[in-house]
Amino acid sequence: MASALALSARVHGRTSPNPNVGCVIVSNGRVAGRGWTQPGGRPHAEAMALAEAGEAARGATAYVTLEPCAHQSSRGPACANLLIAAGIARVVSAMGDPDPRTNGAGFARLAAAGVAVTNGICADEARHAMAGFLIRRASRRPQVTLKLATSLDGCIALADGESRWITGSESRAHAHLERARHEAILIGRGTWDTDRPSLNVRLPGLEERAPRRVILSKQIVDAPGCIVIAQPADIATLPGDHLLIEGGAGAASAFLRADLVDRLLLYRAPILIGAGRPAIGDLGLQNLASAHGRWRLTDARMLGSDRLEAYERQR
Repeated sequence: MASALALSARVHGRTSPNPNVGCVIVSNGRVAGRGWTQPGGRPHAEAMALAEAGEAARGATAYVTLEPCAHQSSRGPACANLLIAAGIARVVSAMGDPDPRTNGAGFARLAAAGVAVTNGICADEARHAMAGFLIRRASRRPQVTLKLATSLDGCIALADGESRWITGSESRAHAHLERARHEAILIGRGTWDTDRPSLNVRLPGLEERAPRRVILSKQIVDAPGCIVIAQPADIATLPGDHLLIEGGAGAASAFLRADLVDRLLLYRAPILIGAGRPAIGDLGLQNLASAHGRWRLTDARMLGSDRLEAYERQR
């Protein structure tokens, strides 16, 4: 299942409106087929893995990160039917599909055909891998990641606005990888007016994965090719299941005040700025007690001389 989850990460942010699913088919102790949902959502992971496995799929076990779909679509056949037709003997799944067209029906169809079904293997890891899809299903909005690159004392720029560069090249490369894993990227009106950032992906081989640019502004903005939204709640109208917020302090504060940030990426450089521009403005906290228990550390690593910490909102 860990291998299937790793395969699903290859297309994080590229499969909407479908989830990024991974599948591994094992026959006689050997991997016979591997697959992951293709960009745009089709073909599904199971179809790709079965095509690679061929006749070796008969009597094999399929490890898949989400319940195989049971509904017919003009874009492709139901994966439960494909697995049955291929002669798969056992399906091991990480979690059920919340889509009401499949929810439980995929497992039921497999079992009715004599396929052994095991569910719940690495469920937490699967929920993390498909968080964007699950949040869109549950809350009708994309998963929101807020990225902050700061000094040790929490500044994002000098007092005059100079911010290039606070973090080092390794952190900036990692941030561009994050861009490639999101369908949309948002900045505030002030950042757009000051910097006119390209917000593209500058990593060799990933240039075509640049996210759609979004600007948060209540006024008309001269920004050809950009989507403009007036308030954080408007993210429900954005394409895709993953939104990355990159700046500035006003936009970050607005989304934090609205409690719409699901994931926080904090890149901290070993520098002190002093009287600089803070990363976040007023959040409307009434007391310190309400600030505790909201964020859980999920990752920490060094990127060159910088430290990256990832947090998830506890809801």
